[in-house]
Amino acid sequence: MVEPTRLRRRRALSSSLLAGVLSLGSLLALPLRAAEQLDIHLDGLDLPLNLAELERWSRDPLARSGELTVWLNLLDPQSQEQLHRLLNVSLVQQRSFTQQMMRSWAGQRVAEELGVLLSTENGNAGPLVLSTLNTLLKDQQQVTVMELMRALPARQLTINLDGLQQLARGWRQQLSDQEAALQALQTLPLPQGTPLLPLSDGVLLERQPSPADRALQRWRLPVPHRQQPLELELWPVQGAKTWVLLMPGLGGSTDQLRWLAQALHERNWPVVLLDHPGSNELAVRELVQGRRLPPGAETLPGRVQDLQAVVAAAQAGGLPKLGQRVVLMGHSLGGLTSLLAAGLRPEPGLQRRCKRSLADLPLINLSRLLQCQLPEVALPPVQPLAQPIAGVVTFNGFGSLLFPHRGLRDLDVPVFMLGGSLDLITPPLSEQLRLFLPDPNPRSRLVLLEGASHFSPVRMQAGGEAPLFKFGEEWVGVDPTRVQNLILSLSSEFLWGLDQPGLRRDLPPQRRDLGGVSAYVLDHDLAKIWQTRIEVRTSRADPTELPAGPPER
Repeated sequence: MVEPTRLRRRRALSSSLLAGVLSLGSLLALPLRAAEQLDIHLDGLDLPLNLAELERWSRDPLARSGELTVWLNLLDPQSQEQLHRLLNVSLVQQRSFTQQMMRSWAGQRVAEELGVLLSTENGNAGPLVLSTLNTLLKDQQQVTVMELMRALPARQLTINLDGLQQLARGWRQQLSDQEAALQALQTLPLPQGTPLLPLSDGVLLERQPSPADRALQRWRLPVPHRQQPLELELWPVQGAKTWVLLMPGLGGSTDQLRWLAQALHERNWPVVLLDHPGSNELAVRELVQGRRLPPGAETLPGRVQDLQAVVAAAQAGGLPKLGQRVVLMGHSLGGLTSLLAAGLRPEPGLQRRCKRSLADLPLINLSRLLQCQLPEVALPPVQPLAQPIAGVVTFNGFGSLLFPHRGLRDLDVPVFMLGGSLDLITPPLSEQLRLFLPDPNPRSRLVLLEGASHFSPVRMQAGGEAPLFKFGEEWVGVDPTRVQNLILSLSSEFLWGLDQPGLRRDLPPQRRDLGGVSAYVLDHDLAKIWQTRIEVRTSRADPTELPAGPPER
């Protein structure tokens, strides 16, 4: 028996851990297994529960006895209520969607890593839980937690709350490091920036672009690697030197980035907005309908070939004249596609790195799942595009496991990398700063937007089709329109510098504020200083011993 003081000390911890479990929905509801016995491992203690008693309590919260009473007393009343609801809730709302997710590469990897928290008398319980759930779904539309517990072919299931606590500490550490990084960033000697261009910082951005805009041209481009032509939206400009090839991320659509295409066009850059079949919004809708597996890294070869085909058509005259050089620009997976099309390939040892990285459940920095699928994907050989690449722009891009040592060093073009301080899908410290640091190109820029998230560049069109997924403020970040104003302003000025190579009008390092949103623009030297200050803060060193920055510019 645990001492009363220790019980009290553990009650708050257990309640918070359980709340975290509940927030992850069906995945982490799985520890509540059934058959005969559930063992809770916490702080070196084993609390065995009789599952028949647990099931009776799930039907009647007043029915409690034996060891179950000890366990329930560790939880505060709110957590007990949440646990009771959880035992009676359906794990599956859309059977076809769940079945496809469980069959996917990512679903299988998550199942394997569940062994950190779940085990049976025969070892890792993750695959067993998913296979049992899949069997039940063959005969019924919905499955409750209690139904899953009764069906598991195991006498005993153990949930390791010590492992969950360690996982939670890792998450908290990542959030703490990200907060410390922002504080370190705010100490850099950055001058206050002002717009460089007449059309900047949101001018004309408030007007919603229309699919029927007279400047917009729609093209269907036949390509040899796909059965159907590519769907393109063109925004041509007469006499331009440089044009932009713009791509949405995984599950994205041209509707979501049309605002940026039109705004760049208004600033005299020709833009081609590309929809990638098989990894676009339609593909995700088909996933939800149970008609396909979740799209992932296996779509990258086709995406790279899409870029190659569009640039080749622009050079050969298969599209309206756009310019002599191209800028590859993409959001999330579109940004990684740009880096691959520009010539980067994963460094040796990716499988070894992934084995270490996926040792914890990859529920923060989900890009690791995509990166670790790449060893099973045959990327096309590196080949130059039909036109020179003037630069690469990535919004919330990633690649820390793919290019851990050389980063962007092997690219001979300037790169503009933008991330958000609230992005937990592609965290800026690991997925942007780590890639940027090895890049010595004096014209490359790293930008962090304070208060922006992974989805800040995405805009839903007013009056259009309802979005497939709806995100709350914790996913979208601060007012996305103001963030998008800064994204447009800074990326436009970066493009302007690329178009004026002889004049050296590069986007200067600076801090830019707009409507309560701050952007920090760093060159290579400042990025290294930022990294040093992050290390000082996260190692709890004396904050007064910060390295000196470069002189004010």
